[in-house]
Amino acid sequence: MSNPTSRRFFLGAVTAAAATRVWGANDKINVAIIGLGGRGTDHLNAYPRLPDARVAGLCDIDRAARERAQATLQRITSGEKVREFEDMREAFADPGIDAVSIATPNHWHALATIWACQAGKDVYSEKPACYNIYEGLRMVQVAQETKRMVQIGSQHRSTPSKIRAIEAMQGGLIGKIYMAKGLCFKRRRSIGHKEDSPVPPGVNWDLFLGPAPLRPFNELRFKYNWHWFWDTGNGDIGNQGVHEMGICRWGLGDPEWPKSAFSSGGKYAYDDDQETPNTQLASYDYGGREIVFEVRGMMTGGEGTPARRGNARSSRAGAPAPSNAGIPNIVTVGNLFYGSEGWASMDDAGFQAYKGETSELIMEERPERGPGSDATGLHMENFLAACRSRNVKDLNDPISNAHFSAGLCHLANISYRTGHKLNLGPGPRFTGDAEADKQLTRQPYRKPFVV
Repeated sequence: MSNPTSRRFFLGAVTAAAATRVWGANDKINVAIIGLGGRGTDHLNAYPRLPDARVAGLCDIDRAARERAQATLQRITSGEKVREFEDMREAFADPGIDAVSIATPNHWHALATIWACQAGKDVYSEKPACYNIYEGLRMVQVAQETKRMVQIGSQHRSTPSKIRAIEAMQGGLIGKIYMAKGLCFKRRRSIGHKEDSPVPPGVNWDLFLGPAPLRPFNELRFKYNWHWFWDTGNGDIGNQGVHEMGICRWGLGDPEWPKSAFSSGGKYAYDDDQETPNTQLASYDYGGREIVFEVRGMMTGGEGTPARRGNARSSRAGAPAPSNAGIPNIVTVGNLFYGSEGWASMDDAGFQAYKGETSELIMEERPERGPGSDATGLHMENFLAACRSRNVKDLNDPISNAHFSAGLCHLANISYRTGHKLNLGPGPRFTGDAEADKQLTRQPYRKPFVV
């Protein structure tokens, strides 16, 4: 186990050099990637292709992952080996690192971000912004105190076609939006059962667990399936779903906490070790409008098709069929928006808006294709630009906004786990609900990994 009291991590305050550095036009921002699994590999492939960035460090608790990443980086850049770190605190203490890109499991996002900010590093962190609501509030506080740029990996916020679509809806395209619906119908197969086993060679299991309770190694709690255990993950609503949750908020103008939240569901059909639900329905009351969110990990159809003339109750007899009749618009992972004058659908295949009783197609956006159109790369470019400008307003999804999107996912899980509706007061706190209040944070954090 790494002992922070015996190693010089310098995590108490931002250094003067880091706080005041002015970037030259030709300077590259030295980035360390923290977490080298599936999403971390995407980071590894993205940064070397950005003119403002240089990958200067690779960090993972798994030696094999570091070795694979090092080989991948050299293949992309034809450069020398970069520094490797098992413990992220060593990367944060390295004066040659300017920023970090965090792709760890969810339960590490907050502490990694906080430590990095306190060490004077700017942070790009994968979604969800935080593992619980308290952590999100603490991340906002530390980012503001240290004046660090903290961008959350909600790459849809930097996708041009989605930006145009949201701007059009906020301009009244389908009237006043009364409901934003998020769909996460992503097929998830059973994870089965696994017995505990010895820690694989080269894996620092203690560092992997970090703030989570100390448990024996189990293959199912490692490498992606950690999403489905409450110690480390938030289920699919906080995995794939947080993207669509953020788009729900975006379409409504980014409201903060709702008046109330309720979620129900279960883990259906499968007999396996997964703890989180594979079927979940959540709703959030914003007073006169709402967000509805649905998770289906089982086999299912999608939602969202233009109304046919025969289905529109107020259609005139003999009226011509709408020009878009028969065009499918099925969404399985994406969003639906319902307004006083029409409705719209959005997913990674594009955006379509319909108006009136006959669902006349009034706007369509398709995502850009080809070089320079990668959403992750565009979002990282936005982060790097803000690192140079030192203006948090330049970030497309700063922690101050993104923690609310994650927070809605956490509200759904709290309601699901307590089995009742949540009424929110300021803070956020729950009105007369001590049971729910306990789930605002981890009970307890494992020392020394305390947020």
